[in-house]
Amino acid sequence: MPTVIASRPAALTTLTEEEEMFRNAVRDFARSELAPRASAMDEAQQLDTDLLPMLFELGLMSVEIPERFGGTGADFFTSVLVVEELSRVDPAVGVLVDVQNTLVINALQRWASDEQKERYFPRLATDTVGAYALSEPGSGSDAFALTCRATPDGDDFIINGRKLWITNGAEAGMYIVFATVDPSAGYRGITAFLVERDSDGFAVGKKEEKLGIRASSTTELILEDVRVPAANVLGKIGKGYKVAIETLNEGRIGIGAQMVGLAQGALDHTMRYVKERQQFGRPIADFQGVQFQIAEMATTIEASRLLVYNAARLKDAGDPFLVQAAMAKLHASEMAQRVASQCIDLHGGYGFTRDYPVEKLYRDAKIGTIYEGTSNMQKQTIAKVLLR
Repeated sequence: MPTVIASRPAALTTLTEEEEMFRNAVRDFARSELAPRASAMDEAQQLDTDLLPMLFELGLMSVEIPERFGGTGADFFTSVLVVEELSRVDPAVGVLVDVQNTLVINALQRWASDEQKERYFPRLATDTVGAYALSEPGSGSDAFALTCRATPDGDDFIINGRKLWITNGAEAGMYIVFATVDPSAGYRGITAFLVERDSDGFAVGKKEEKLGIRASSTTELILEDVRVPAANVLGKIGKGYKVAIETLNEGRIGIGAQMVGLAQGALDHTMRYVKERQQFGRPIADFQGVQFQIAEMATTIEASRLLVYNAARLKDAGDPFLVQAAMAKLHASEMAQRVASQCIDLHGGYGFTRDYPVEKLYRDAKIGTIYEGTSNMQKQTIAKVLLR
């Protein structure tokens, strides 16, 4: 796939030639390889293992990794395009690629030492899935109420604790694990560590059975006296809260892209259906009430897309994007639920069955207002900044 050069277009949804080529290549891949597998993966609650090598080979798992490390060498906006196009067919695969790029790789780009980049980027570009382990049983929206503990031991740290709801947990070979080195310091004791899957005492625990994005693994992680060298601290000791906050701000744009792709996919299926479905002697697409619903859905999807693209362009330009990322995630996640529900309605009784893809997309949409910051958390972020 071609390298995409960052540039600011005249209109937010106008793509450069390179961006359009990349997007179309991802779209073709999603239609040819994901679409035939999506239903079976959802039913099995497991990613088709044949897909991972394809995702790596196409460079979709290493969008922002520099070419010298084997990555695509593109920008953050390109990651957003990839997530959107994959999610248009299967949001479960979209989020796998999203976490790899907008969370794991993004965190390493910003915080990793040169040695850490030399060590991990070639792996993340070729065959290693990454995961981002922040959440715990008592730490959700209150992300820094961590009990996972990292105790200094010579040149190492000994980590003990549990992590929950970890996306890519089953497939990952490397995890960014957040633990506190000093509980009395509150959030200033939190530190990020790069933890290998084959570390002694590390285990992937229970895999959650979920309502939607079922092919995406969501697991528990168990750390019992896991020894991690100080060289695997990501950023600085006690600065894990900054790693988490800044990375999640970017990750929310990725979730916005996932929700835009999901909603567009649901609308695509619905527009085909209403042109084929006959009632009262003509396609239901001929009825004004149906046309108005299609127009409203297309408009609100485009509004979310503009918010997501704007936040991504700002991030690439080095401009502030905190509020724009929160707005994009808030609007897109709530929009996706409304659109997916309306698409079910337009399918009638068929939409309520698993014979049509909109049923799956409706289930997949629910997670958007929950993970990487609930809708209420996004509203709080927006209001705090605006009122400051």
